[in-house]
Amino acid sequence: MTDRKRPEQLRSHRWLGVNDLRSFGHRSRLRQFGYDKPDWDGKPVIGIINTWSDLNACHAHLRSRAEDVKRGVWQAGGFPVELPAMSLSEPFIKPTTMLYRNFLAMETEELLRSHPIDGAVLLGGCDKTTPALIMGAISMGIPAIYVPAGPMLRGNWAGRRLGSGSDVWKYWDEKRAGNISDADWNEMEGGIARSFGTCMVMGTAATMMAIAEAMGLSLPGASSIPAADSSHPRMCSNAGRRIVDMVWDDLTPDKILSAAAFDNAIRVHMALGGSTNAIVHVIAMARRAGITLDMDRFDEISRQVPVIANITPSGNYLMEDFYYAGGIRALMTELRDLLDLSCMTVTGKTVGENISGSKVHLPDVIHSLADPIYAGGATAVLKGNLAPRGCVMKPSAAEQRLCQHRGKVIAFDDYNHMAREIERDDLDVTPDHILVLKNAGPQGGPGMPEWGMLPIPKKLVKAGVRDMLRISDARMSGTSYGACILHVAPESFIGGPLAFVQTGDEIEVDVANRRIHLHVSDEELARRRAAWTPPKPHYQRGYGAMFAQHIGQADDGCDFDFLQAGAATPEPEIH
Repeated sequence: MTDRKRPEQLRSHRWLGVNDLRSFGHRSRLRQFGYDKPDWDGKPVIGIINTWSDLNACHAHLRSRAEDVKRGVWQAGGFPVELPAMSLSEPFIKPTTMLYRNFLAMETEELLRSHPIDGAVLLGGCDKTTPALIMGAISMGIPAIYVPAGPMLRGNWAGRRLGSGSDVWKYWDEKRAGNISDADWNEMEGGIARSFGTCMVMGTAATMMAIAEAMGLSLPGASSIPAADSSHPRMCSNAGRRIVDMVWDDLTPDKILSAAAFDNAIRVHMALGGSTNAIVHVIAMARRAGITLDMDRFDEISRQVPVIANITPSGNYLMEDFYYAGGIRALMTELRDLLDLSCMTVTGKTVGENISGSKVHLPDVIHSLADPIYAGGATAVLKGNLAPRGCVMKPSAAEQRLCQHRGKVIAFDDYNHMAREIERDDLDVTPDHILVLKNAGPQGGPGMPEWGMLPIPKKLVKAGVRDMLRISDARMSGTSYGACILHVAPESFIGGPLAFVQTGDEIEVDVANRRIHLHVSDEELARRRAAWTPPKPHYQRGYGAMFAQHIGQADDGCDFDFLQAGAATPEPEIH
């Protein structure tokens, strides 16, 4: 890089470097902390956005990792300041963290804009945290580097590897069927989450951390490091050192996030067999960056890139194994002929330079393109009269017999209706039925919760059934699996066709031809629409009311309309 910034060109100079009354106040308050002029004078101020929380085990280590980042910032001649932000704990926040993704994105943007920050280090990893932090950083536009929290260690029960989420669903069905005991279940509860860090399967957290790196926003290999590995704090210090140079070089997100960078990320996502949630988040991030991206692009790339990562839920291994196999750099090396290797990254080097020399060490964990674990593509985007704007499915994690299927519907008006009916021993259901859940989308949930992996009816579980077609306008956890069709757009709550599906209707799914069709005539659908009464909003005040008024649909990335439109926000005046 050339034309490096001078100290008087730093944003923080307006707060700290001017000889006036207001700057006197800023500097005196820094001295109140015990800092002195040599700590900040002429140095980039680095804001460390920390999403640590006592209720977010994915981020339980980020309090100490922030200190590792600070060490690197000090060493490189910067001045680090830590700024806490909302922590989106996937297990605990209700009704869903997706309700608050945009909240964190706004908070990130405004924290950086309103303070004397020259560059940002973004600490996160739990599902919605990664896209939220990146969306805020994109909109702010200052140099930023993302530090992934990393996956937890492998789970263990009775000598078997346990994967968070995926094995929970699996063994819960076995418990419902009477095949495992309460004692077994209790042992699993104590063995499935053995360290801090995110889910250690290829869920949304691992998917989004990998996508951030593939886009060029993390240091090479950062997204693969287990949270408890000593390489993780070293990576954090490296990121702290690197962000200081990024500020001097003015290496902002817009110089990294090209259309080609997003294509690279999508290709990596497909090769990983990544979470369907990535579609919503990547579209949102791309549009924040001013890049046109839609669901069709995901489907197009899915047809070109097979799944080569043998990781649960599409495969057999866990993220710790993936790290030992060479991690994301090794996987990208296998994909190198499909990637744009010229894309710039936070290192100041290209993707090609960053992955140079990496190798696959465990070929059963990371396969070659010539020997994929699933050739059909990780994600399919289906369209038809039931989903005019599209819906998504993860065929690599479904029983293949269900990828071309026609069956009768059992429709549920909402989650509570479904939960009551699904446990009935007298429910009139067969393995060929299609379960349909309504009112679980962005407005209907509210917040588009991860309800899309509808439970198999208890009656069928006892008979040995473990997969059947399930359709909803919800999302599902990236740790989930099965023949689940998600993100139906437009959603039922606002009058999308899903609202008019009734028990006894027939739906046809043809994944190979990307088609979904409700076998009900246009005339009958029009009659049902005319008789439909829109549901009342969930919220009458506060953030929830704002969410309902401004949230986009799944195919638009579920961003707020006012965050995607309008002129750039000006720098704050200082008086």
